[in-house]
Amino acid sequence: MNKRFIAPGQWFAMSYPSAWAESEDSEGCFLFYDPNEWTGNFRISAYRGRSHYGDTAAREELRQNNLSRPETIGAWQTAYSAEMFEEDGQFYTTHRWVTGRADILFDCTFTASRGADLSAARAVIASLELRDPERKYPPELIPVRISEAYVIDESYEWVMTQVKEHYKKDFQGLETDIPLMQRLIDDGHIGHKKKDAWLSLGITLCAIAVNEMDGLEWQTLVDGNRECPVLRVLATGQVIDPMKLTWSKVKVGEPVDLASSYDKLIEA
Repeated sequence: MNKRFIAPGQWFAMSYPSAWAESEDSEGCFLFYDPNEWTGNFRISAYRGRSHYGDTAAREELRQNNLSRPETIGAWQTAYSAEMFEEDGQFYTTHRWVTGRADILFDCTFTASRGADLSAARAVIASLELRDPERKYPPELIPVRISEAYVIDESYEWVMTQVKEHYKKDFQGLETDIPLMQRLIDDGHIGHKKKDAWLSLGITLCAIAVNEMDGLEWQTLVDGNRECPVLRVLATGQVIDPMKLTWSKVKVGEPVDLASSYDKLIEA
């Protein structure tokens, strides 16, 4: 089975091996590799340009790089090239494919040991699909992306900082911290219009659940213009949306009771 990746902004999607995971890389470049048994690093960068920018990508690369050659992968016409290098006495090869369609150019590389199997990298490229910005796609759950992992970490750090500032207490990310989070609400430290603050409380409540129990997994929800972290209960497939724990209630004037929401969350 493969995993699915939808790029932030939702302008392209692809599938990648289930053993791979996304890792942090430079801005606009997405890195995937097997964290348990390294078989290579797959990187993909996507660029949007003028009309037909992507349609001519492979042809322009072939014209400018005399070491490249044409290679058809699935429905994609690519320009392929390879460069070998040595590091700490080991030989590696960086394989590169340039392709594109419409106004999007893809630059893909796979760096692996010399002579490594390239079938997984080629399968990722074959799976590439452009997403129409004018089309309404059905909601999708995908493995949590680095971008949403940042949101989770930033939300947790914000709540921890607020607790320390207002109550001089350490925040451990455990169930015993929920009353302190509730005090932030009850004492009026979070304004009713501060959506991001309310979302941070909801995300942190979910993070506490992850710390306290097994069977929960962070995922990224892609739904219209929403791209956000949610929890999935592995046993049942139920999805817990942090927004519905806090901000959705605040918008309609309902009270936010974090302890009650947490009890329902862990019973899901």
